[in-house]
Amino acid sequence: MLFGSSETHVSPVAVGRRGMLTRCGMGFGSMALAGMLHAGNPVAASGSSASNPMLPRPPQFPSRVKHVIHLFMNGGPSQVDTFDPKPELQRRGGQTISDGNLKTERPTGALFPSPYRFRPYGQSGIEVSELFPHVAQHVDDMAIIRSMHADVPNHEPSLLLMNCGEARLVRPSMGSWLTYGLGTENQNLPAFVSMCPGGYPIQESQNWQSGFLPGVYQGTYVDTKHTDIEKLVENIRNDRITPRDQTLQLGLLQSLNRQHLAERPGDAQLESRIQSFELAFRMQTQATDAFDVSREPRHIQEMYGDGVQARQILIARRLVERGVRFVQVWHGQGQPWDNHDDIEVNHRQLAKQCDQAIGALLTDLKQRGLLDETLVIWGGEFGRTPVVELPKKGSNAGKINGRDHNHWGFTMWMAGGGVRGGYVHGATDEFGFRAVENKVHVHDLHATIMKLVGFDHEKFTYHYAGRDFRLTDIHGKVVDELIA
Repeated sequence: MLFGSSETHVSPVAVGRRGMLTRCGMGFGSMALAGMLHAGNPVAASGSSASNPMLPRPPQFPSRVKHVIHLFMNGGPSQVDTFDPKPELQRRGGQTISDGNLKTERPTGALFPSPYRFRPYGQSGIEVSELFPHVAQHVDDMAIIRSMHADVPNHEPSLLLMNCGEARLVRPSMGSWLTYGLGTENQNLPAFVSMCPGGYPIQESQNWQSGFLPGVYQGTYVDTKHTDIEKLVENIRNDRITPRDQTLQLGLLQSLNRQHLAERPGDAQLESRIQSFELAFRMQTQATDAFDVSREPRHIQEMYGDGVQARQILIARRLVERGVRFVQVWHGQGQPWDNHDDIEVNHRQLAKQCDQAIGALLTDLKQRGLLDETLVIWGGEFGRTPVVELPKKGSNAGKINGRDHNHWGFTMWMAGGGVRGGYVHGATDEFGFRAVENKVHVHDLHATIMKLVGFDHEKFTYHYAGRDFRLTDIHGKVVDELIA
């Protein structure tokens, strides 16, 4: 039961011989044969979500959105250098402001004007920085939120707040909530994929955790620095035995796992493990195609451009095209948007890595008729200060040309299904430091995303540890102005 669920969890029991088989990897693909048979069996395929928790399900109320692509700018991009122009900041650059409201995490100095030019785009005339000329071509499809705010100016809690709705405690990620509610349209690929090149970000896999939801809803991590499919998706091929022998092996393991599960009914961890092994087997036939961008026409590859970011953003389109429910694309691992110094050089370089590909993604989705059913979200965990950060050991190498963390006011944007295009919501103060008009907290953003996908965030709950939980906890208000 999805809405107001009363599901319970059984603690793990002692592991016997069959348990060792399953938990030590011999259970790889053990339920795959049943899954494959279900795919060709109308009766089995119509089974309940209890037998297959990943079967596609309708949301609480009608919604055009079937997929979400979350473009996560790791480290905190500067709002006053990207999508929130501040003429007063430019005019008064270099002046020291004695406003107590400009307090930051570290010592800061004078107002620091943006080194980038802004100009209007589209019929809406929304101003965008020169850093994002390709993205700016799509402002008429975008709702730009210039009044975002979070709780603290620290990466770790802010990353978890943005991804999981809670800064400290273990909670399911947004992608896990959505796949729990909607299932997936493709049983041969993960419902929730998180692509982060070069290793885990801060807080690692907690950013795409399932928390207290069944483990089957956790995001699948893919290291997109690799281009070789066997490195990109581990164990994608089985070269040791023939397909016929593997099928026989899976039949035996299926029988063992059925007995093992029958002795431990309701063991959520065991069920999730079996389901993950089953998915891993099915991916052997599907993932090679989905993650191989060389199969795209040359003109599409050129439209997205070169580099890791271009490749993984193109993969994101290929995944949603194949029915994947939630795709998170990380940008900034290794070289984050956390520019305490050299912001002019670093922000320009970072934007160049992704601007063309993001613009191409929006164009590509629109041309394929997928933008109406795909919600695209862009932003980081917070923004940056409009004042310069003063030298301090360990933060900016003694330079005075960067910006500190700023959770008081920052910018995010959404495009695609159900979003009010060509719209700017809210505002920061005259310098771009603090949200002052139509403020949108991260909980409000989550509530709005949930409504766009077809859920009432107050009623979409999961019962755990004696209470009902939801993505927005006890907070959140839908921002109806962002919805078309």
